[in-house]
Amino acid sequence: MKLYYSPGSCGLASQIALREAGQAYDLIKVDFKTKTTVAGDYLKVSPKGFIPVLKMDDGDLLTEGAVILQWIADKNPAANLLPPFGTRERYTALEWLNFVASDLHKGMAVMFSPFLDEATKKRFADGNLTSKFEYIDEHLSRNDYVLGAQFSVADAYLYNVLSWPSRVRIDVTGYASIQKFMARMEQRASVRAALQAEGLLAND
Repeated sequence: MKLYYSPGSCGLASQIALREAGQAYDLIKVDFKTKTTVAGDYLKVSPKGFIPVLKMDDGDLLTEGAVILQWIADKNPAANLLPPFGTRERYTALEWLNFVASDLHKGMAVMFSPFLDEATKKRFADGNLTSKFEYIDEHLSRNDYVLGAQFSVADAYLYNVLSWPSRVRIDVTGYASIQKFMARMEQRASVRAALQAEGLLAND
C-alpha cells in the first residue's frame, strides 16, 4: 500500500490514521506544484492531481481524504477509529468529517491562493473562518476529542486542517480549547511519527 502526500498538506490526517491502525504503508512524496514524484508524472497515478491518494497493493486507487479516513477505520475495526455502523455516534463522526472537508478545509484552502491579496484574504477569514473557529472551540471546551473522550479519524482531519492557520497568518492562539486540543493531539505517538515523517517536527 502506498500513500501519496505532500508535506504539510491534507495527507497528514491519512498518515495519522494509518499509524493509529498499525497499517503498513509506503510514503510517496509529491511535488504539488509540478505534479511529479521521483518516479515521474503524478497525473499518471491520479488524474485528479490532488492528494492524498491511497494506492492499494492490487493497484486500485482511493482518493478524497475523508473517504480514505473512513476506509482506514473500517478496514481496521480493532483500532476503534470510527464508531460502529448504524450508531448515532457514527453519524456524528461523519458529520464532523464532512464539516471539516466542506467548510473548514475548503475555507482554509482559499487562504493559500496566490491570486488573492492579503487584504482580501483577511476579509475572507473574518467573514468565513472566524465563526467556524468559534464553533470548534466551543465544542472542544466540552470534549477532549470530536466525539468526546474517544479519538477518531475525525480528530486526525481536524488536527490536520487546524495546523494550517499559522502558515497563512491567521491567529488562533486566542482559542484556548483549540490550543489544548492541538497540544493533546501532539502527545499521540501517531501524530508525532507522522509529523516526523513529513519533516514537520520543530527539531527536524
